[in-house]
Amino acid sequence: MGNSSSAQSSSPSLPIDSTFDLPSPLPSWPSGEGFAKGRIDLGGLEVCNVTAFNKVWAVYEGGKDNLGATFFEPSSVPEGFSILGFYAQPNNRRLFGWTVAGKDLSGDSLRPPADYILLWSGKSTKVGNNGGETGYFWQPVPPDGYNAVGLIVTTSAEKPPLDKIRCVRSDLTDQSEPDAKIWETNGFSVSSSRPLNRGTQASGVSVGTFFANSSNPTLACLKNNKFNFSCMPSKLQVDALFQAYAPWVYFHKDEKYLPASVNWFFSNGALLYKRGEESNPIPVEPNGSNLPQGESNDGLYWLDLPVASDARKRVQGGDLQSMEVYLHIKPVFGGTFTDIAVWMFYPFNGPSRAKLKLVTIPLGRIGEHIGDWEHFTLRISNFSGKLHRMYLSQHSRGSWIDASEIEFRGGGNKPVAYASLNGHAMYSKPGLVLQGKDDVGIRNDTGKSERVIDTAVRFSVVAAEYMKEVEEPVWLNYMRHWGPKIDYGHEDEIRGVEKIMVGESLKNMFRSAIKGLPNEVFGEEGPTGPKLKRNWLGDED
Repeated sequence: MGNSSSAQSSSPSLPIDSTFDLPSPLPSWPSGEGFAKGRIDLGGLEVCNVTAFNKVWAVYEGGKDNLGATFFEPSSVPEGFSILGFYAQPNNRRLFGWTVAGKDLSGDSLRPPADYILLWSGKSTKVGNNGGETGYFWQPVPPDGYNAVGLIVTTSAEKPPLDKIRCVRSDLTDQSEPDAKIWETNGFSVSSSRPLNRGTQASGVSVGTFFANSSNPTLACLKNNKFNFSCMPSKLQVDALFQAYAPWVYFHKDEKYLPASVNWFFSNGALLYKRGEESNPIPVEPNGSNLPQGESNDGLYWLDLPVASDARKRVQGGDLQSMEVYLHIKPVFGGTFTDIAVWMFYPFNGPSRAKLKLVTIPLGRIGEHIGDWEHFTLRISNFSGKLHRMYLSQHSRGSWIDASEIEFRGGGNKPVAYASLNGHAMYSKPGLVLQGKDDVGIRNDTGKSERVIDTAVRFSVVAAEYMKEVEEPVWLNYMRHWGPKIDYGHEDEIRGVEKIMVGESLKNMFRSAIKGLPNEVFGEEGPTGPKLKRNWLGDED
């Protein structure tokens, strides 16, 4: 038997009470093989996305912003399809989600559960539209040879009907894991779920359902046994998708180090150095044709800015007019979603600044490095072509933003992103993001200005492993450093800042914030190109 909890005032109107959709209707995508057809065959199990829900139970405290969470049953499930699990979402944002429903194509892909286990029951201390009802969380007990991939929530102590949900044949499932926390109370927590193994070659398929912590076996996800890229977008469809969703990127009004195209960087004096021959650098050809190729970084080569001071300063500043973004098209979740990873190149990354309570302190040359690659990623459903999430890189980390929380430009479906001053980390809102705590840390300042780009103006697809027509540029397979290894004497810079600090606590907080910066910020290693980033073949997090 599961845990039980009783966890009365009325609930105010919450974001979850309204439904989010993209600002503009989806366009008609160019015709293609299996992309945006609404259904995907996983090899004996056909699946579709369900985005309509009936509210079952809600709790109005705990979780994000202490607003609770709501639990839904998928509705409007197409004829012949079965529910595989319920949906849950925090109350602090508008309803926008999906679950997968399944249709048995082989005759034995789906089976009803043999029984249910009660994981937890309880009620909200705040009485909302459900009148203070008790919620019951049930985990299906699958028949032998099958796995449960979702949970059920009811408002009755009676076990749900066995035909309410289906379990999936074990060879059509894979391991999953909890993802983002949705809600928790008194030792019981609910999280979204995702495949354990993720990346361009992983066949795990997200079900869109949720985990509940318990001593019982964890839920599985689905597995695409027919992972042949047939539901991935074609080159023509990718072009249309990017025209529809290409973000606008705002730069800070004081930004001196802007992006440029790679070819502009090469054509304006970029130099290739080789270890042991530092006195004889070689100018890089405009298309990078003389860059060394290979599958690993041997540490023998690096790029640098022009030697002449005037040319060096000019190239450091970049060139918005030439700026181009480079797209890497990736299958994710077993080819049921497409990630469009969008790479931007900055010839130079500017110096960092520290915030020490009310004072802002320049950090000398800390933060400076040559050859700065930044990216954001659009995650798009292959069932419909709808944008679901956007990932924004932030130094050596990053964060996902759900579509319901994205700022869109001008009533259309183009997201807005903000590049931070000097460091070029990407954020979804303007203002200050501090790497640190208690008002001490490294500043990331963003804001709207006249310096803004529509990334759809100039882009090229540089990599898509499943597209034979995409030819990778030579520079993409340059696996060495895009900037030199330089010792900026950062310890001296740090000690200089610490001299003006009062108290060990303040110094410790400052040191902790400094440690969160990537290595290339300190000149300890030059940055590498996109293909050597972990997310090139893997997931973003």
